[in-house]
Amino acid sequence: MSRTRELIELSERRSAHNYHPLPVVVREARGAWVTDVEGRRYLDCLAGYSSLNFGHGNPKILQAAQEQLQRVTLTSRAFFHDQFAAFCQGLADLCGKDMVLPMNTGAEAVETAIKVARKWGYEVKGVAPGQANIVVMEDNFHGRTTTIVSFSTDPDARDGFGPATPGFTIVKYGSAEAIREAIDDNTVAVLIEPIQGEAGVLVPPSGYLREVREICTEANVLLIADEIQSGLGRTGDTFACDHEGVVPDMYVLGKALGGGVVPVSAVAADAGVLGVIRPGQHGSTFGGNPLACAVGNAVIELLGTGEYQAAARQLGTILHERLRALIGPVGQGGHGVVAVRGRGLWAGVDIDPSLGTGRQVCEALMRRGVLVKDTHGSTIRFAPPLVISEEDLNWAVDQLVAVLAELAEPAEPAER
Repeated sequence: MSRTRELIELSERRSAHNYHPLPVVVREARGAWVTDVEGRRYLDCLAGYSSLNFGHGNPKILQAAQEQLQRVTLTSRAFFHDQFAAFCQGLADLCGKDMVLPMNTGAEAVETAIKVARKWGYEVKGVAPGQANIVVMEDNFHGRTTTIVSFSTDPDARDGFGPATPGFTIVKYGSAEAIREAIDDNTVAVLIEPIQGEAGVLVPPSGYLREVREICTEANVLLIADEIQSGLGRTGDTFACDHEGVVPDMYVLGKALGGGVVPVSAVAADAGVLGVIRPGQHGSTFGGNPLACAVGNAVIELLGTGEYQAAARQLGTILHERLRALIGPVGQGGHGVVAVRGRGLWAGVDIDPSLGTGRQVCEALMRRGVLVKDTHGSTIRFAPPLVISEEDLNWAVDQLVAVLAELAEPAEPAER
């Protein structure tokens, strides 16, 4: 039995089946490439769902982590530590906000934003106790805690985990008018992904975010932008909201904030919003720990150069031009791609279901040395590290072209 098969079978026996990974076992990684236990190399075009925006083993991030590992890794928030102030100030400045509340995972940050919005609604807006509601979008993905899945429209995420937490109104993504109609006197926030990642990299209509911003301002409702996947350089700007010049009341951040080294997340907002949280009302033993802050500080420094945002813009143009060229039926000038969506180095590619499922395309690409992930049937996502080279990016698309050609070939008739 191969080492790969041995490790996969052991993993499947001894771990809960909450994921369906591709059959590759990674041993090491650098930049945009990973190597499996058999020594085979693959181009990582998923980047940990944007956690690895700065590449595997980024030297500056690793150096910051290694230096901090030698000093102190955890104090809990019972004490201050020397990395905390710089992290809070740096991230707040990056977001143009007064302060931040650090946590660990993206789901924790979303939960934090929900709690803060409700508290703000009761103490500042004057909503009656227990009546606060938050407007959320169809096809959202904000995590998998019990409260978050309560307002998911994905049956896999929601079904079987009730009773649902109340206090959420679900509306159509991309319709500002639906948001306007859903807001009432008890609405405290609108929670939105500027681009819906898990749903297939769905980009809303131009002007949508600006109109949502205006609606929230008029109604005295907080606009919460979940930039966990879309933020920190992925789309060609620091935040996806920047493309429309929109500044939310709260940024929800995670994934790339930890540089692919440790889980780091945070909510950033002005003092009039985050100031409603007082000692004992919210916290985390590991949130804002010294190691996390040291890594986060390195990430903030990298973003300050602007080079990663520029790379996402430039290479994203190449990626989308090449992918769009594949749209159309096989044999009629196309390659079996139905649609391409996204921004920067982030694309959702809908494959003609008659050619195969998204999973089948991902498995075929894996055999050719490219790692991507499917979602919602026949959609695959490209989100390589922002350090990928133009040559490697073109090679990855070349492999997709080859896979689509293979899938389009008629099957050989069985021998009689």
